[in-house]
This record gives sequence, structure tokens and C-alpha cells, in this order.
Amino acid sequence: MPQHVPPSPAAEAAAPSPARTGSRRPLPGLPDSAGLPGLPDRGAAPTAGLRTQPPGPGLPRRIVFLARRDLGNPAAGGSELLVDRIADGLTDHGHQVTLLCGGPAAYRDYRVVSAGGDADHFLRARRALARQVGDCDLLVEVCNGMPYLAPLWHRGPTLCLVNHVHTDLWQMRYPAPAARLGRRLEHWALAGSHRRNLKVAVSRSTAAALAALGVPEEDVRVVHNGVEEPGPLLPEAPEPLFLAMGRLVEYKRIDLLLRLWERVRPVTGGRLVIVGDGPERARLEAMAGPDVSFAGHVSEAEKHRLLCRAWLLLHPSMVEGWGLVVTEAAARGTPAVGFDIPGLRDSVEDGRTGLLARGESSFAAHWCTVALSPRRREALGRAAELRARRFRWANTVRSFRAVAAEAYARAAAVPAA
Repeated sequence: MPQHVPPSPAAEAAAPSPARTGSRRPLPGLPDSAGLPGLPDRGAAPTAGLRTQPPGPGLPRRIVFLARRDLGNPAAGGSELLVDRIADGLTDHGHQVTLLCGGPAAYRDYRVVSAGGDADHFLRARRALARQVGDCDLLVEVCNGMPYLAPLWHRGPTLCLVNHVHTDLWQMRYPAPAARLGRRLEHWALAGSHRRNLKVAVSRSTAAALAALGVPEEDVRVVHNGVEEPGPLLPEAPEPLFLAMGRLVEYKRIDLLLRLWERVRPVTGGRLVIVGDGPERARLEAMAGPDVSFAGHVSEAEKHRLLCRAWLLLHPSMVEGWGLVVTEAAARGTPAVGFDIPGLRDSVEDGRTGLLARGESSFAAHWCTVALSPRRREALGRAAELRARRFRWANTVRSFRAVAAEAYARAAAVPAA
């Protein structure tokens, strides 16, 4: 199976982000490129990064992540970006990291092993781990819907990484019998098969969802998502520009955003730009009204420009573990409007760094209010940028590394059942 090594991400700058300054300039074009929103472009020649000494005693040296996708998958999103940034950071600290996932596999600075396709790799994971990866000091199962049930067949130290619990998503994406089975299997995996293992939640909302399933609070550690240092910022566009960004799938509710745009557009004017791709794109393009454009996948540079120049990030999702794009926008001084749901309650401080709506009418009202008030928009954006400085990938890696050490020590202290 292919095992690839690409260039590591650029090192984070130490200085805080500058304020939005500079002359007004036309909004850049929207070229379709290889990069996914929030992800680096693929296709660069592989290079070997410079690594530190192996981790010291008490830390797991060989760490394997077991996940559905990696960054090379066209359906990659926030979960895949989180695993990539953690894996790359652990590699920089001297850990030997392997990602075992469904294909396709991308070039990374850590080892990536494809165990089959998007679905059948769940059945092949155990054999692939034994034959293609070998022993490890810590196995990290990324529980992102369908579980691998790793504790049933892996006897070494195991950690469970949870973005969000998919309770309400099963019935949206599958027929009733399959949805019930998937929901029960996921819930049993989190509260049952992983009952002896630490769980990493990406937000307090996800931690609360785990607690609602019966996971003891003392077994959950919160490790927040991070963002890259954004670099020099651009001024917002002179005309109203509203941005939505993410995978075009049902639960992101871009269809609702398009309906609300018909109510907002006569009040605010401007344009609505939707960045991302997915199975819903054709249907969404067919229902889109005037002044809506679909940018598809964009480069990192283009994503940065759009996030800087947007007046607002609009995030109508019904389910989130955190909402990574909200923090990416905040790092560029762009506030967000979303719904008052778990996950967004963590990434958005309602009334300070953005606004959370409790219904469709209040979402449209928040959208119009902030668009028509430059002073309010500036205050929200300034507070959002200040708060986003706390969330950097270096902090995420540091926190995860501490949990990995705790899981490793716990397994050594308590013999496996």
C-alpha cells in the first residue's frame, strides 16, 4: 500500500495577527484548485522534515491513528485536518506516527497506510494493523460515526478521539433500520467498548454529549481545535460579501442559507459566496437565487483572502463538534452568525465574537443587523480575532500529547481485561 511523505506545513509565526489595514482592493477571483477548505494543496513533491529526538520515558513512541479518511480523500474536512495537525505535530516531537485509514492516501511527513476503500477498510483494519503497521505503543481510534470497536481486538493502550456524537445524523443519512443500528453501535462503542479508555473531546459540548451517553466525566479530556497563524490580513470588501464554507452535505444546511438569502438580500445587497464541494452541490446550485456563487475547492491563499474580506461567516449547520472554520474566520477578524447548537456554543461567544440564533427568523435578523452596522461588525471581529489567538495548533498538539502520555501510563498501571 502507498506510504507517502509531503512537505510539512509552514511554521507558525510567533507574533499576533495585525489589525485589518491597507487600501481597498477588488475582490480576488475564485479559481478552483486542488486544495480543500482549511487544507493544504496536494501535489507538492515529498520532502523529509527535520525532526527532534525521540520522546522521553513515559511517553508513547509509536502512535497509530485509526480513522476513516486522510487529507487525500475528496471528502476530507475538519476531522481529517485535526488528525493531520496532531499527527504532524507529534512527528515533530519525535514520535513515530502512522495513520491507518481508507484510501486514497496522501503524501505526509508521517506514515499513511491505506487499508482499503471508504467502507470495507472498517473490516480490514485489524488485519492491516497487524500486517502493514505492526506493534504500537498507543492506538488512537477516531470515533467519527461508524466505530472500529478497536478495544475488542486490540489489547494495547487505546485512546478514543471524538469530534461529535452523531445521534441526530444517523436518521438524516440512512433508512430507519440502518440508522437505529448505527446509532446504537456508536453509542455502545463510546460508552461500552471504550469504557476503560480515555476519551478526547474537541469541545465541552462534545464532552457533555459523551456524559449523556453514560461516559464518566473523569474519563474525558477536552482538546480544542487550533488554526494556523493567518499572516498579514486584508481589509474587508467594500461591498457586502457573505461567506459560507465547508462540505456540501445535508447537515450543513446550505439549502436553508439559500432560502434565508432571499429574505436578506433585499435588505443588505451584496453577494453570497459558498466555498466547498460535496454531494449536495448540484441540488444547491439549482435552487440558488441571484448574487450567489459556488467557488468549489479553493487554494489556501484564496481561502485566506475570502475569510479576510468577508463581512460575515455564515454557518447554518445543525450539528458541530466545534466548527473549525468559525475559528479560522475569527483569526482573520471575521465574526460568524450560526445557530445556537452544541459545538458552535464553544467556538462562538454569543454577542461578543459572533451571534447565535435560536430560529430561522433570528438568524436572518442577526445577518441583517451585523451587515448594516459597521461599528458592531468591527467590534465583533476584533473580539473574535483576539479570542482566536488562544487556539493554535501548537497548543492542540501539546494538550493531546499530555493526554496520550496519561493514556499510556494508565494502561501500564491497570492490566488489560
